Amino acid sequence: MATILFYILSAVAIVATGFCITRRNPVHAVIYLVQGFFALAILFYLLGAPLVAAWEVIIYAGAIMVLFLFVIMMLELAPDDPLPGPGWQRWAPVALLALALLVCSVLLLAVESGKSGIPPYYASPRTFGYALFKEYALAVEVVSFQLLFAAVGAYYVGRNERGRDPGGTP
Repeated sequence: MATILFYILSAVAIVATGFCITRRNPVHAVIYLVQGFFALAILFYLLGAPLVAAWEVIIYAGAIMVLFLFVIMMLELAPDDPLPGPGWQRWAPVALLALALLVCSVLLLAVESGKSGIPPYYASPRTFGYALFKEYALAVEVVSFQLLFAAVGAYYVGRNERGRDPGGTP
């Protein structure tokens, strides 16, 4: 069962990432990228790394995607003209990928609910905090500076200079 779930989730991640790269509308690309991140998170959980799966959801599918949407709104990237045809043709890939993620999640929860006890990879919050802020303190500081630089860069790119209208003409 785990092997089948692995291959389904791998296909979902690859297809969602491919759709992310090929979409012209930036918001649709972000939606596909979020689906790819969720598929990767479930894959990490399936492979026995629940902490990495939680980080994948919290950091990448949550914070980074909010940052991407913020940049899209700041730069005022207007979507291209809507595609002709009914709306279900545009949303069918998103719905199918979301359905595949939902089915895999339910199957994984059904398989995992039969197990009991503390898994061998469990780390207490105290152990995790000690490892994060004692052994990897430099890495945490480097990442915090990178996030600070990204925020300053986003502000610089999105600021409106005096005497300039929002359309970009002086």
